[in-house]
Amino acid sequence: MPLGAIDEPQRSRPALMAAALRRFGRRALDLVLPPQCLACAKPVTEDGGLCVACWGGLKPIERPFCERLGTPFPADFGPGLLSPAAIANPPAFDRMRAVAHFDGTARELVHRLKYADGAHLARPLGRMMARAGHEILSPDVALVPVPLHWRRLWRRRFNQSALLAREIARISGARLAPEAVARVKPTRPQVGLTAAQRAENLAGAFKVTDRAAIAGVRVVLIDDVVTTGSTIDRLARLLRRAGAASVDALVFAMVVNDG
Repeated sequence: MPLGAIDEPQRSRPALMAAALRRFGRRALDLVLPPQCLACAKPVTEDGGLCVACWGGLKPIERPFCERLGTPFPADFGPGLLSPAAIANPPAFDRMRAVAHFDGTARELVHRLKYADGAHLARPLGRMMARAGHEILSPDVALVPVPLHWRRLWRRRFNQSALLAREIARISGARLAPEAVARVKPTRPQVGLTAAQRAENLAGAFKVTDRAAIAGVRVVLIDDVVTTGSTIDRLARLLRRAGAASVDALVFAMVVNDG
């Protein structure tokens, strides 16, 4: 029996009727508004899924990968190995995990989530992230979404990282700490900047606003996509200085240099 399942005889008649009505409502809604692919909106058989073409365009990140950066290896070189990048320039975080490469279907999903009024996508994407990050998630973890500056939050109306963190918390039992860090300075995108420019762009951009939520706690940073990794790295350093016991990161998509 699935975890949390209840024997039918133990359920009250009103509960059974309510469950039947919900099933009927879902089926009626599917007849009027058939389920759509999350990425391209073509009809699919189940709600919250991808069509065959979009599923084929999703490049999942699975082992073998660098245990520190989460970047995939071209071949299996054995367990626990680190990439040359992680050895040459160790990040401030302990481990990063991602669902997929940031291209094709994953890029479309991220863009729809952020720019096409796609807040509803946070639930299915969060489920994928919870699966990809299962080894760094537990009830004793605090989930800290990467914050937006208030101006960008006002324009977008929601923080996509916070919505993803909420779904991951619901599935994993981890604790949400959305107010632990604030972005106090607006920043420009990191892509295309040199290392020095990235450092200058992020200087003074974040501030710990709730030390009690992270002191002595295992923290997992949540974001939709990581490109250069500079933002996650800067936040990890900040959280460590504020007393976090450890800092991991979980993102939906990751830019991977295949060269």
